[in-house]
Amino acid sequence: MVFVSVGTQKQDFSRIFKLVENSKVLENEEIIGQSGYTKYESKKIKLIPFIKKDEFATYFDNADIIICHGGVGTIFDGLYKKKKVLAVPRFAKYKEHVNDHQIQICKKLQEEGYILYLDDGEDIDKKLEILKNTTFKEYVIDESYLDILRKQI
Repeated sequence: MVFVSVGTQKQDFSRIFKLVENSKVLENEEIIGQSGYTKYESKKIKLIPFIKKDEFATYFDNADIIICHGGVGTIFDGLYKKKKVLAVPRFAKYKEHVNDHQIQICKKLQEEGYILYLDDGEDIDKKLEILKNTTFKEYVIDESYLDILRKQI
């Protein structure tokens, strides 16, 4: 199963659903999508605008692949659960977000070996094939920072 999440920003993010819907690699996959404020209709993707936290976690647990916007919450949910994550950052030029900070986040996490991200104009099917055949670095929380906070509290 593939889980697609766009977060809860008010800007439209139909682009991610169009990419997923047109993917040949995903044509036989069950696809669940959390669409937030994005108004998109699909015969291929089961879209749910807003999902409760426990139900969201269940979709993550059952997914083989997470395709998401470039929000750190969604990406790190995938990393904590050791999922293969393909991030599709929202672009300011398409009015999907107010700036391009998601691109910076995705680039850095890809450079570090945690995820793949789909840059503007890249072929989603090529990225999905790479994603399926890649072993990613496991994300480990740095407890030293938390220890400093615990001592201060």
